[in-house]
Amino acid sequence: MFLKSSRGSLLAAALFLPLTAAVAGGEHAAARADSHAPIGVMGDHVHKAGEFMASYRYMRMEMSGNRIGRKEVSPEFIVQNVPNRFDGPGTLRVVPTEMTMEMHMLGVMYGWTDTVTLMAMLPVVANTMQHLTFQGMSGTDRLGTFETSSEGIGDIGLFALFRLHDDGHQLLVGRMGLRAPTGSVDETAQVLTPMNTRPTLRMPYPMQLGSGTYAVTPALTWRRYLGAASIGAQYDGVLQLGRNDEGYTLGDQHALGAWAAYGWAPWVSTSLRARASSRESIQGLDRRIMAPIQTANPDFQGGDRIEAGVGVNLLGVDGPLRHHRLAMEMLWPFYQDLNGPQMEADYTLTVGYQYAW
Repeated sequence: MFLKSSRGSLLAAALFLPLTAAVAGGEHAAARADSHAPIGVMGDHVHKAGEFMASYRYMRMEMSGNRIGRKEVSPEFIVQNVPNRFDGPGTLRVVPTEMTMEMHMLGVMYGWTDTVTLMAMLPVVANTMQHLTFQGMSGTDRLGTFETSSEGIGDIGLFALFRLHDDGHQLLVGRMGLRAPTGSVDETAQVLTPMNTRPTLRMPYPMQLGSGTYAVTPALTWRRYLGAASIGAQYDGVLQLGRNDEGYTLGDQHALGAWAAYGWAPWVSTSLRARASSRESIQGLDRRIMAPIQTANPDFQGGDRIEAGVGVNLLGVDGPLRHHRLAMEMLWPFYQDLNGPQMEADYTLTVGYQYAW
């Protein structure tokens, strides 16, 4: 799957590079809005020894509708054609229709040396999912709808960033990090069953707040300044370590992205970015997550996605706003090949604030 995603991201990068190839090269200034990547890119820069930076990001992903592979499918198609993996009806009887995933990310960075920066991230996660329940053991009679939600601390991340190369024109930053299993994996909610009962059950995997396992998070970021413009690319990975206490491990993730930015003035830049990502299905099984719904099936997780969008960075360059940074980015998917049935993404919004001293 990652090979397909990588080809898509490289194609996107090839489309972006000509936009800036004609711009004359030049040294980058310290105070320019595009000295940071688009706000949706994590761990793209380092700090000098003794410097701090505090940050806050709000990320929101909206999902609606379902698809199997690249084909969009209706709830009625799912309950008529997709087998139920567990004991009970022969096909799935509950279909998720909408989901909102929100994350409030608090971060701090510290320049340990001129070449090594330490970073910590604390996520607060809030998930909401809408469901449609079909009546009985078969058929397409709709029984009703219900909503589930979960909220709390996610998996904390600790990282080290390395300035591998910086000559004023090009910057290369490596990252190695560890995510700790601080997010809950036993969240419950009341559901509407096909038999019109409302028990409280453990929610399926997408509604849990964490992974339950440690994970290694390598990344490599490259950026080049070209006069008033800049281009960049990043590989970002999440590699899970072992199975959690519930008997499963989330799938590894890989992403490859590229962007082009232009500084209209030292205090403002805009960007275009494309990102291809691939996530494997879940390995193992939580025996308390066994229901006639697609999100309870470990095989119906992950897939490939290519998305593109726009961003803006605003930087305070003097006065009381100096070193304050405000940024926004919106990405929309234009290719999704999902291990379905699975809900498809509509958009991802990231808004962030950063302050360095």
